[in-house]
Formats: sequence, C-alpha cells, structure tokens
Amino acid sequence: MPTADPAAALPLTLDLEDFKGDFSFDALFGGLVDELLPEYRGEDDAAPAPPPPPPVLGAAPPVFPAVDELLGLFKHSCKELVDLRKQIDKRLQNLKKEVAVQDAKHRKTLGELEKGVDGLFDSFARLDSRISSVGQTAAKIGDHLQSAESQRETASQTIDLIKYLMEFNSTPGDLMELSPLFSDDSRVAEAASIAQKLRSFAEEDVGRHGVTPAVGSANASRGLEVAVANLQDYCNELENRLLARFDAASQRRELSTMAECAKILSQFNRGTSAMQHYVATRPMFIDVEIMNTDIQVVLGDEGPQADSNYIADGLSTLYKEIADTVRKEATTITAVFPSPNEVMAILVQRVLEQRVTTILDRILIKPSLASLPPLEEGGLLQYLRILAVAYDKTKELAKDLQSIGCGDLDIEGLTESIYVAHKDEYTEFEQASLRQLYQSKMAELRAEAKQQIESTGSIGRAKGASLTTSPQQLISVTVVTEFVRWNEEAIARCTLLFSQPTTVAANVRSIFACLLDQVSQYLTEGLDRARDGLNDAAAQRDRYVIGSSVSRRVALAAATAAEAAASAGESSFRSFMIAVQRCASSVAILQQYFSNTISRLLLPVDGAHPSACEDMGSAVSVVEAAAHKGLLLCIDTVMSEVERLLSSEQKATDYRSPDDGAAPDHRPTNACIRIVAYLSRVLEVAFNSLEGLNKQSFLTELGNRLHKGLLTHWQKFTFSPSGGLRLKRDITEYGDFVRSFNAPSIDEKFEQLGIVANVFIVAPESLASLFEGTQSIRKDALRFIQLRDDYKTAKIASMLNNITAE
Repeated sequence: MPTADPAAALPLTLDLEDFKGDFSFDALFGGLVDELLPEYRGEDDAAPAPPPPPPVLGAAPPVFPAVDELLGLFKHSCKELVDLRKQIDKRLQNLKKEVAVQDAKHRKTLGELEKGVDGLFDSFARLDSRISSVGQTAAKIGDHLQSAESQRETASQTIDLIKYLMEFNSTPGDLMELSPLFSDDSRVAEAASIAQKLRSFAEEDVGRHGVTPAVGSANASRGLEVAVANLQDYCNELENRLLARFDAASQRRELSTMAECAKILSQFNRGTSAMQHYVATRPMFIDVEIMNTDIQVVLGDEGPQADSNYIADGLSTLYKEIADTVRKEATTITAVFPSPNEVMAILVQRVLEQRVTTILDRILIKPSLASLPPLEEGGLLQYLRILAVAYDKTKELAKDLQSIGCGDLDIEGLTESIYVAHKDEYTEFEQASLRQLYQSKMAELRAEAKQQIESTGSIGRAKGASLTTSPQQLISVTVVTEFVRWNEEAIARCTLLFSQPTTVAANVRSIFACLLDQVSQYLTEGLDRARDGLNDAAAQRDRYVIGSSVSRRVALAAATAAEAAASAGESSFRSFMIAVQRCASSVAILQQYFSNTISRLLLPVDGAHPSACEDMGSAVSVVEAAAHKGLLLCIDTVMSEVERLLSSEQKATDYRSPDDGAAPDHRPTNACIRIVAYLSRVLEVAFNSLEGLNKQSFLTELGNRLHKGLLTHWQKFTFSPSGGLRLKRDITEYGDFVRSFNAPSIDEKFEQLGIVANVFIVAPESLASLFEGTQSIRKDALRFIQLRDDYKTAKIASMLNNITAE
C-alpha cells in the first residue's frame, strides 16, 4: 500500500496575486520552506535548533533529514504552478477572443468614419471652390468700383482742370481774373500742383496737334497757345514768389518755412531751379571777401613766390574750412530739401568747379617750356612741387566731401578733370625740370673747378708743368646721389598723379631715362676728364724724350723733366683709379635705386621692366667703355714709367760683372727694386678701387704687358753666369710681386721666366736638358741662350743646331 505524500498535507497558498508587482523568487522560495527549515531563517526571528536525535546503533545518520519533505513540497508546488499556468492560458484565450471581436468592431467603425471623412472633404472642396468664386467676383466688383471711383475722380479733376484751363486761355496777359485758388497764399501748394498739371496738359496738346482749332467761344479761338503762355507766366511768377519767401526764411533760419517752400518748388522742374538757386546764393560763391581770404590763406604774404611747403599748409587750412562749411550746409540741406542728395551734388560740384578751381588758377601757373623760369625763382621744380601738393590736398578734400555726402556726383572724375590740363603735359615738364637741374648742377661744378684751377694753377703754369684734375673735380658719388634724389622725387610725384599701371609705367620709364642719361653723361665726362690727365702726362713724357748724343746738362734737364712727367703720370693714374671707384659706386647706387623703386612700378606691365633693364644696360655700357679706355691708358702710363726706370736704372754691369770671379750678388738689381717699389705704390690705389672682373682683367693685362716689357728689355743685355743669377733673383722678385694679382696665367709666365733664366747659369753641355720643357719655354730659351756672353766662344750655336735637329 503506497505511502501517502507528506507534502500533500501541506497547505499551499500560491495565487496569481503572488506573481504580480515586484515579484521575488527568493521570497516565494523562503515562504515555502520556512516551516520545514527554520534554522535558515534570519538570526533575529529564528528559534533555537532542536538537538539532533541520538544515532541509531549500526545505522549511518541522514545527511539532510528534511529532503523528503522538501521534495514532496516542491512537487506539490510544481503541480499548483501548472494549474496556475493553465488558468492563465485559459484567460489569455478568452482575452484573445474578446480582442478579436473588439478589433472587428473597431475596423468596421473606422471604415464608416473614412467614408464620412471623404464626404466631408468633398463638401469642404465644394465650399472652398464656391468661396473662391465669390471672392473673385467680389474682387472684380471692387476693381470695377475702384476704377469707376478713379474715373469719377479723374473726370471731376479733369472738369476742374478744364475750367481752370479755360480761365488761363480766355485772359491773355491778365492774371488778375483767375480763381482765388491762384492768388491765395495759403493754397500756394495746391495752386502750384494744378498749374503744373495744366501746363503739362496744354503743352502736350499743343505739341500733339500743332495749332489747336478754336475752343469754346470766339474769344477763345486763339487755341491753347495762350493758355501755355499764361501758365508759364503764372508759374514763373509763383516760382519767384516762392523763391523770395525761401530767401527770406533762409535769412531768418526758419527751416520749416524753407522746407515748405522747397517742397512746393520741387514741382517746378523737379526742384532744380530751387536747388541751384540755394547753392548759388551761398556766401562762399558770391562774397568777394571770402575769395580774397582764400588767396591770402594759401599764398599769404609770399604771393606767387610762395614755396610748395607753405602752399601745402595753406591748402590744408583752406580745404578744412571748406569741408566744415559744406558739413554745416549739409545739415541745412537735409532738413530743408526733399532730395538732399541732389542738392549736395550741386553744392559739391560748385565748390570744386568754382572755389577750388579759382585758388588753383592762382597757384598753378603753368610755365613755358620755351622759356624756363630760372632756378633762382624755383624753376620748373617749383611748379611741379606745387602741382603735386595741390593735387594731393585736393584729393583729400574730395574724400572729405564724399564722406559728408555728394549724391551721385562722380567726385573722383570731377577732381581729375580739374587737373587734366596739367597732367597731359606732366611728363614733358618733369623731364625738362630734371634737365634744368642737371644743367645747373654741371654749371656749378664747372665754376668750382675753374675757381680751383685759377687759385692753384698759376704756379704750375709759370713753371710749365701740366695741370691735372683733382679727383674731387672728376666724379662725386654725392652728386650722383643727388641725381637719384631728384629722380626719386619725380617718381613719387608721378605715382601720386597717376594710378593706372600702364600710365604709371610709361611715365616712370620716361623719368628714369632722364636719370640714366644724367648718370651716364656725368660719369662718362668725368672719366674723360680723368683720361685727359693721363693723355697730358703721356704728352709730357713724349715731349722730353731726347736722343743719346746730347750734352750732360741737356740730359740732366731731360731727366728732371722726365721725373716730373712720371710724377704727373702717377698722379693722373691715381686720379683715374679714384674716378673709376666712384664710378662703380655710382653705378651701384643706380642699380639699387632701380631694384628698390623702379622695378616694382614696371613689373605689373608686360614688357616695361625688360625694356628698362635694356636701357640701363646700354647706359652702363657707355660708362664701362669710357672706363675701359682709361684703364688701358693707365696700363700705358705704368708701363711707360717701368720702361723709363729700366732704361735709367738698369746697368749693363748688373748682369755682366767685370770681375766674374767675384762672389755673386744675391740682391735684386736697383732697377728691379725701383720698379717693384713703384708698382707697389702706384697699384695700391688700383687694388682698392677696382673690384671683381674689372680688377682681374686690369691686373691680368698689366701682368702680360709687364712680362712682355721685361722680355724685350732683357734682350738688350748679355749675361754671365753670375749675371744670370741676378736675373733669376730679379725674376723671383717680379714674380713675388705679381702673385698679388691673383692671376694664375701671369704667375705661370714668370715661373717659366725663372726656368728660362737657367740658360745663363748651366754649363754649355747641360743646355740640352732645358729644351725638354713646353714649347713656350723652348722658344724663350732659344732666344735667351744667344744672350750668353760665351755664346760664340763655347760654340753654342752649333750645339743648338744639333739639339734642334734631334
């Protein structure tokens, strides 16, 4: 018989409400096992655990005694949970059926509502269409009514206008019988409006039909020409009355009355006559005292002789006063006139064309290019400076006036038109001014040079010595800097007066061309004068060349004169080198000015910059050609002195001692010492004056000439072995000096000379070894070997034939 389930007796209280809300499985589980496992309760409400039963002898104690009870409880609980789930499933099925029924009802209701809404929309559409139709009809009715009212008003006004027109047409020359409207001062605005309408209508009708047929009675058969004439007379009379009232109010500063008159006058020619009348009656345009004050402010007590700085200050003061006056007038104009911008345009235009132009005509008196004003009175430069400051100050005034307000007036174009006559010939005046400054400067320099010559040259002329020009009279960097400063000032004026890049570039090229001509001419003439000193020294040397068969006294005098000519040559050499140095510095200043100032103005215009570079290259080439000629003369001067020293100082015994058995002299010859000392002294200025390729070219040419001159000189002597040693020592001395030239080709030539000098030192049988070098050494050796003092006795000629045959 099965044992009854112990859990079945346990009452369970599981209900659906237990699973609602904040459900906790731990709480449910704790409630189920609370009674079976009291020892797992909390410490506060747990009863003391009963002591364990005594163990049965021979049987193992159970591990978890309440397991059977819990298992039964859990099974019973699971069964109740299954029952609860079935209840829930049954309730869900019922809910689904109810939801399906309600959904069907809802769908049916929505379908019926959609049909009703569609019908409602159709009704609204029909209503909207009807409202639109009624609105259009109402609008048309309103337009017709408005048009009818407008036509009625127009007809009424036309009737009134015709009545008024008949009045003007029936009383020729007599305006006293007109309606009170045209004579009532309180209805001036209305009368002016009607008069303008009548005049426009009458003039249009007369213009359309020519001579109008008779209108009305026989007295009116003259047509509308009478009406037009009477209307014009009335309008003129009314306009004069208004202007008189306006002027009276202006005197009393009654702005409201002025504004009322201006508003009425605006119906006459759009108010142009009133605007012009107001501007024309301003004191600054009609008061002679104000005009005289303007002249006094700008020119002061200086009058026409005032310089540009004085005039600039005067114009600044005057233009500030004009701007302040216009600013005050602008306040009145804004308060009075219906169109203040138009009045401001007329006022500003009148200011520039009358007040400004009047003062400019007094200060900008264009000189004649055929008869230039003297520099003592400022010359052309004074006019150009005044033109520049006047233009600059006028541009500033124009900007101030534009900021105040000038309507649609092209104030910039108007300002330019004031100066157009001056700007058209600006380039010619600028070039003429630069030429005038240059000619004046050259005349000043010539006068200074003449004065210096007269004060220092009388002694020299008395002694018959030639005069050399001092470096200060040749070329001055300060003078060239002054040329550049003139040109820079001219370029600044050019960029001030013109703004278009093409125009600026064209004028800049013309102005810069003047500087190129000035610098080129000044430097070339300076180099030519310096070269004249070299030529004079050369002529002086040639003048004292004498033959060999002269007396001792004559020879001594000639030697003294030659010394003087050499001194003059050295002085001229120094002067020319200083001139070349200053010339190079001047060209550098010119190039720097071109790079810093001219280039940036020419680069924006295609072709302008390369053309200017070509112009500058041509000008510099002319200067370089003049410098090249002078440098060649400098070399001639140096070599002439070298040849003189060789001729006077070199003795035959220098290279062929009478007693060749004596100890050799290892010192350079006296001629060599004098020449090296001379070259060191005279070339010091060349080393300091020349630079770059010019220096290298000059020293290379001088080294070649020196080498050639020494070769020619030494071929006049015969050499003993000791003399060969002295020659070698001279060559070494010359070679050490020319090494300072930094010219490798010259160093090589003197090194070869040292090798060739060995032909005088070695024994005849060792000469063959000297011909194993380069071709140039063989050639010089063959020439020098014939200068040995034992050339014939040692039968060196036959030996050379054998060497050359091999």
